[in-house]
Amino acid sequence: MFPIKIRIVNYKNDAINSSETGEMKTIKVDNVEIILSHPVKFQGDWIGQGEPLRELLACWLVIAEGDLPLTPRLIGYPGIGKTTLAMAAAQKRGQEIYIMQCTSDTRPEDLLVTPVLSDQGKISYHASPLLSAAICGGIAILDEGNRMSEKSWASLAGLFDNRRMAESVVAGITITAHKEFRAVVTMNEDSSTFEIPDYIMSRLQPGIQIPFPNREDELRILSYSLPFSDTGILDICVGYLQKAHDLDLPYSIRDGINAIRYSMKLKSADSGADSEVLFKKAIVQILGEDALDLEALASKRKFSGEQIPSMNLGDFFFSDDDTLNPDSDEDPEK
Repeated sequence: MFPIKIRIVNYKNDAINSSETGEMKTIKVDNVEIILSHPVKFQGDWIGQGEPLRELLACWLVIAEGDLPLTPRLIGYPGIGKTTLAMAAAQKRGQEIYIMQCTSDTRPEDLLVTPVLSDQGKISYHASPLLSAAICGGIAILDEGNRMSEKSWASLAGLFDNRRMAESVVAGITITAHKEFRAVVTMNEDSSTFEIPDYIMSRLQPGIQIPFPNREDELRILSYSLPFSDTGILDICVGYLQKAHDLDLPYSIRDGINAIRYSMKLKSADSGADSEVLFKKAIVQILGEDALDLEALASKRKFSGEQIPSMNLGDFFFSDDDTLNPDSDEDPEK
């Protein structure tokens, strides 16, 4: 373990606002000063679906000497509340929250330490939210982790196994994670993501599925998020979302919140307008015209390729009953 001395310094962040000065935490590791990221503030709650919350908190327990916390994956459609669940779990543990937003452009150094050149020509080293959590004993949320490439993931292999260490080539330092450090990775179920390599996936276990909420929970979530909303529009929205869930369409709480907000604004501009008409208008402008007919959209998705039988290379050149097909299901001995 390396000795860590944490102190508070005044730091001007020219990239945000040249006239704005804030206090930044720094540490010295092997005589290299590292500026830490700020934790995020969260005041909220996780409504309904207690099992995913219990599973996540269980992953972070250390139950015996020599035991280590797990780094699970939260899996679900975009907008279903994966990040909210992670923040609520961190809040229950009373730990600081650090969020690392992952993208296809995220580089290995973005995940650990980034050098920044000031206008005075001095290089300063900035720790990412992930590394700051590891140093300070906070909880790191890698948001939308499966949008990152394998090259970026490779830099985190040591942090998420029993070594609990990360090496920054840029700053020339090695960090050993605080014993209270915990992490979780959120992953979207959509086509715009990378496949995570097996050697990384084996470190991100278990996978915790976040299903769509039932009608009662969905109503509670929308009411909590939009306390000013009209009960009529709320009921219309919940009915719409529940129907979409039943048809396995990827419309989420976030879509519902956007639709209600826009509907309420339209109603405020025209108080005599019909709520259902306004909600349909909001759906068209937010989700597209196809989203008005959920049954037709579900049918279209079903036959657009999602349920095509799996095919091997030989199937493109030979029929199933052709004896020359190397991928034929038939037993050649029969």
